[in-house]
Amino acid sequence: MTRSSTGAQNNPIDLGTKLVSAERALASIRAGNRIYIGTGCAAPRTLLARVEAMEPGPADLEFVSFLTTSALPQVAGSPQTRYRHRSFFVGSEVRGLVGSGQLDYVPISLEDIPRLLTSGRLPIDVALLQVSSPDARGFVSLGVSVDLAPAILSVARTVIAEINPAMPRTHGESMVHLNRFDALVKVDVPVAEYLHPNIGEIAERVARYIASIIDDGSTLQIGLGRVPNEALRHLRDRRDLGIHSDVITDGVVDLVEAGVVTGRCKTRYRDRIVASYCVGTRRLYDFVDDNPGIQLLPIDQVCHPEEVARQSHMVSITQAFAIDLTGQVCVDQFEGEFYGGVSTQAGFIRGAARSPGGKPIICLSSTTEDGASRIKPQLEAGDGVGITRSDVHYVITEYGIAYLFGKSIRERALALIEVAHPRWREMLLSSAKKLGYVRSDQYLASQAAYPVHEECVVRLKNDQNVMIRPARAGDAGALQALFHRLSPDDVYTRFFRRVRSLTYRELQTLCNVNHETEVAFLAVTGPRENEEVVGSACYFLNPTTNLAEVAFMVSPKWQGAGVGKALQARLLEYAMSRGVRGFVADILPRNASMLRLIARAPGIVTTSRDEDAVHVTVLFEASAEVQRSDHPQQAHLQYAA
Repeated sequence: MTRSSTGAQNNPIDLGTKLVSAERALASIRAGNRIYIGTGCAAPRTLLARVEAMEPGPADLEFVSFLTTSALPQVAGSPQTRYRHRSFFVGSEVRGLVGSGQLDYVPISLEDIPRLLTSGRLPIDVALLQVSSPDARGFVSLGVSVDLAPAILSVARTVIAEINPAMPRTHGESMVHLNRFDALVKVDVPVAEYLHPNIGEIAERVARYIASIIDDGSTLQIGLGRVPNEALRHLRDRRDLGIHSDVITDGVVDLVEAGVVTGRCKTRYRDRIVASYCVGTRRLYDFVDDNPGIQLLPIDQVCHPEEVARQSHMVSITQAFAIDLTGQVCVDQFEGEFYGGVSTQAGFIRGAARSPGGKPIICLSSTTEDGASRIKPQLEAGDGVGITRSDVHYVITEYGIAYLFGKSIRERALALIEVAHPRWREMLLSSAKKLGYVRSDQYLASQAAYPVHEECVVRLKNDQNVMIRPARAGDAGALQALFHRLSPDDVYTRFFRRVRSLTYRELQTLCNVNHETEVAFLAVTGPRENEEVVGSACYFLNPTTNLAEVAFMVSPKWQGAGVGKALQARLLEYAMSRGVRGFVADILPRNASMLRLIARAPGIVTTSRDEDAVHVTVLFEASAEVQRSDHPQQAHLQYAA
């Protein structure tokens, strides 16, 4: 149902002398006035066009806005304005004004703007808004953009609004009585619409990584970025997601209609979607129209870190322009020019970090369109720090996921280099060595993307789950911890020598592998941000014989639970899929558990023995290779049985 057929239209109230022409309403504007423009798709386009067309027009006007979408008059397809603009976010529409000197960007968290207004440091002379038709009691709705409007209405000396029957009536803190307006102008035009442009393959891969770490029952903040919105498309198989976001887009409607977004697990505003403004198409506007399940609240309430932190399993997704090897993030400059803004990102990131089970996520493609690395040794001149290194948790590119919170500079640098574009990894590693961020003997064995598709969760005999995942160069510390949990006898059976510690280079051979001739998998428990390695398995291929030497290490507390069995099954799957001929291993005669483990491998097992060790060879059966190629899980199922 459109607004033109609602009860508010069938029972009109008397607007009295406040209903005037645009020219008469705007006649109150004086030279030097500061004028606030309503946000996004609720910008009062008709009034703005009339102000720009006034001749000669008041001098020295300054427009103040958060975000504009198709608000400014267009000339030859480009937005044009005669006046200066003060903006809290440099969107694509006003970005071109920076070079002409007509735009002043104010870097500020939106939660701080109401205080800026009420303190008198940013006086507003005139507010121009677009609202819905009034109801029978004289209340209009702020429609698709509540955001800063309540704060503006509390301080603006003069308030002028377009009344548009196409503007939806939204719930939350959206209602304003006609008494608050000094002049009203009737318009009857479609509400501005916005569609995210199609994204390419790289952004698609980033979006899939983001979706992979969002759990059932999470509450999401998705922002305006293309990649976060693309991630919504990959959440169709989740259950009971919630929304607590600065903005909602058409992607949220898709998830509601699919039964994915229910809000059942939300700690605050259970069963309801909370946002501050909407940017999308008419489909979205019809969805929010008179929908009590959508609560649009002032932006400072929505993005305040304490409010965000009250939501359990809060996920915040921020799209960035660049990050350095220590974790400093640039979100409001690109190639030296202001673009984007601090906006609500700092509040959501800090709130999500304090949320029980929360996940603050920074995402970016590894390179710019012209191939330059977005992951840099140090942020450069023109790369402002919008998010400090101490606030950064997850960083996701198309090459994987890095977790930085609580990590040292060395650990951060290595993790970020591993998710950088392969073309730039050697440069980044060399720079990190010069800066003293990583050890001088650090190397990277693999230049490929982290093979996230090789991860799998296995249920053990003790009814606990472990994730079997490929090892990374940054796992050296976790493997060192595993080594020190081993008994002296475990150490001897694994390394054939009595050692009290492993050198850094020895640790690297267990995790810093190329995933081709050197392969390593880890068994881990706990969440990604706090993993514990409970087992390790690796093989090293001899290209001459096409046989791979295997070795295992399992934490004493997990021995007998099936960790070694699961790791061997994973190594077998991986090796068979790559045409490896078989496994070889040297095992101490008294290591009965290892002898039993490898003897169960599918294939032809032969052994020989000398005074030091039992030499075992497992040649994979041809039939097993055929089965593996036709049915990817066959070898694992045979072994598990």
